[in-house]
Amino acid sequence: MNKFKSIQIFEDSILICGQEYDGCKIEESHFQALAKFNELHQNKYFKIELKKVTFQNFVGVIQVCDLIIEILPKIDKHELEEEANKQKWQKALVEMLRLTRKLNIQQIDEANITKQTTDLLDIYFEWFLNEVQILIHQGLIKPYNKETSKIKELRGKLKFARHIAKNLIKKERLYTTHQVYDKDLLIYQILAQALEIINSITPGKYINSRCKMIQLNFPEITEIQDITNIFNEIPSNRKTEPYEKALTIARSIILNYANITNQNQKILVLLFDINLLWKEYIYVRLQQTAKKKGIIIKGQKARPFLEKKSIHPDIIIEKCGKMAIIDTKWKNIDNVLPSVQDLRQMYAYNEYWDSQKAMLLYPTSGNSTEIKQDDFGKYTNREKNSCYLGKINIFDGDKLDDKIGDTILKWFYIKNNSTK
Repeated sequence: MNKFKSIQIFEDSILICGQEYDGCKIEESHFQALAKFNELHQNKYFKIELKKVTFQNFVGVIQVCDLIIEILPKIDKHELEEEANKQKWQKALVEMLRLTRKLNIQQIDEANITKQTTDLLDIYFEWFLNEVQILIHQGLIKPYNKETSKIKELRGKLKFARHIAKNLIKKERLYTTHQVYDKDLLIYQILAQALEIINSITPGKYINSRCKMIQLNFPEITEIQDITNIFNEIPSNRKTEPYEKALTIARSIILNYANITNQNQKILVLLFDINLLWKEYIYVRLQQTAKKKGIIIKGQKARPFLEKKSIHPDIIIEKCGKMAIIDTKWKNIDNVLPSVQDLRQMYAYNEYWDSQKAMLLYPTSGNSTEIKQDDFGKYTNREKNSCYLGKINIFDGDKLDDKIGDTILKWFYIKNNSTK
């Protein structure tokens, strides 16, 4: 049984080859696999230097051979490395992924995550296995193709002229056009490949035994040799609609997996841009509150700006025909002013969307659970083009504050009467 090692670090952390973290040593093989995978993905995930990996603005989990690296978000530059703080941020990350539908679990507590499941990758795999299990129980699609050939019994349409010509000697054969079962359906090949990846990188885990059980109930499929364009070839129709969620997860697993063959290193990366995740999280929280208040929340919507360029604010809030803009930023700005470029951008948003105010929204580690007037600085004297700096605590105790959307909307529509 393989024994997996795991470490937890925060975004922007550095791992040095040969050093130990949480009692786990970063081996040369781990470093080389990370470097190769990053190179295959245009060096977007982390910065590789001499025997050093610097993580950037991606959070999630990486499994390289027997080592699991969990990258957690943070607000403060020097986040506490205590176990309790890491657990707090892990729960926050999983909840953010759940709300933005990047993970499918009902809530963050031990009752809803299998006891053997210990990291984000296992949670993701379990979600996929659950989806495939549902498809098997419902009954897999039975695709049939037409085939014209000689068979022993009459099935389908007898091709009389060809039958006479082909069966002069073996008259017991019939030449017909009939339907044959095609088990090598593309959607089956994709799901089967994702199952095999899970099987190959989780030896000795509970997830592995569950995966093997599902594979036993899955038809034998020819392995896909070239995955370059397969996801563009998936048919979209009424029959394949129930498979969409499982195929989406399978796509993520397949495209984020690499087997560095010359080193026999298997690596799978499940990482999310924290800036995009923060934006989507705020959008979802605002939508949850807005439905009850007759407020419309819109996501990124581009408008033409300076010839072929366009501008697109993160979130547009509309009430009674009046607009307000929010642009989210995942950084700690407690002791720093926003950049001039950001302020100019907010001014442009107000002009192009005819909004009365725009807000740069940042997370903070402060103790305040609601936005206060003191937390905002007004950067223009024009009533119809006001830009504000918003800092909001995302936590309520050790959990994410589920009233954060209500807090933001209260500031826009209660504290300031000009947008009513």
